[in-house]
Amino acid sequence: MLAYLEKKRKLWYVLNIMSISKINFSDYWLERGVDKIYPSREDLDKFLDSGQKLKIYFGIDPTGNTLHIGHGTILLKLKELQKAGHEVIILIGDFTAMIGDPTGKLSSRLKLSSEEIKNNYKNYTNQIGQILDLNNTKFEFNSAWLNKLNFGDIIEIASEFTTAQMLERDMFEERIKKGEPIFIHEFLYPLMQGYDSVAMGVNAEIGASDQTFNMLFGRTMLKKKGQEKFVITTKLLIDSNGKKMGKTEGNMVTLEDTPEDMYGKIMSWSDDLMPLAFEICTSTPVEEVKEILAKNPRDAKMKLAKEIVATFKSVAEADQAEQDFIKKFQQKDIPEIIEEINISSGTLLRDILVDKNIIESKSEFRRLIESGAITTLPLKEKILDADTVITETTILKIGKKTFIKLMV
Repeated sequence: MLAYLEKKRKLWYVLNIMSISKINFSDYWLERGVDKIYPSREDLDKFLDSGQKLKIYFGIDPTGNTLHIGHGTILLKLKELQKAGHEVIILIGDFTAMIGDPTGKLSSRLKLSSEEIKNNYKNYTNQIGQILDLNNTKFEFNSAWLNKLNFGDIIEIASEFTTAQMLERDMFEERIKKGEPIFIHEFLYPLMQGYDSVAMGVNAEIGASDQTFNMLFGRTMLKKKGQEKFVITTKLLIDSNGKKMGKTEGNMVTLEDTPEDMYGKIMSWSDDLMPLAFEICTSTPVEEVKEILAKNPRDAKMKLAKEIVATFKSVAEADQAEQDFIKKFQQKDIPEIIEEINISSGTLLRDILVDKNIIESKSEFRRLIESGAITTLPLKEKILDADTVITETTILKIGKKTFIKLMV
């Protein structure tokens, strides 16, 4: 059955991509997860409608030894582009990582040594290969051209921009207000990232919305050479505290995580993260997402976790991860020995509990319902309807100590 589902999922993807070629590609590609497009969506539509192909890159500074799900959401967008025949480049920022991207940082970032950087990116290819077709993916390292720039070259690049443009960055303004230093090398970072676009001769770049400032520098440089560059920014996976789900914040789901670990971490996410996570981390249709989110939050989150694991791993591994989660984290609350009661399907729960002397009266049942003291296991759903009927075998926890299994 699992093999069939996996085959069905792959077939759906192939058919979906085939259908994309018959409609405006950008309508499909920009349906989910895209924040903004520069210069405009209309310009990108015009380019794609003309039959031209994107030469698009995604830059990753190897500041950690694993990629996370935030990287993964962008790789999923690139996967769609690959299927449609566009050229995809992964740029490893082995030079810019030594400078340190100041994006979102209210203090200067620690610089990394060349050896640390090499150790960080050595497993990136395997992780990226979980999503992209490596045979159709080009890898570049920006040390190949940035190491060759001399001081005169850097002065020439810097002369194209003003200090005022640099100080438009929110984090620099915040540092000035707090009396925190801004180092000259941090001004150089967006210049170097911008030069990456020139060196590779691309016509598009994709990255998270917090990279907008850096990506637009490359567009400005190419525009001065008479070339257009599309900048596509994607939505950030942000938790309820406004923090990115990434390396620096310590709350990331990584592409190296086992399916079981990935599933468990997602189950720890706050409920308010679910709509965004469904949008950018899965391909679940919008209408189906609405139906899922309208149900019990625990069920919705289990569906989210399973979909994400299936997306980044496989359907079979997602199913196993769910079973593992239920066994380890939910069924542990159920005693090994539990009273079993045979009942008829459709019987009112209050009648069962009173008739079997589980509780003393229907008034006690009402108090238990109102206080949320009756829950189903292993999903821990509170029963809040006094007219609840039992139609299937159900395990109940009543109060703090009473456990029963109603056998239909």
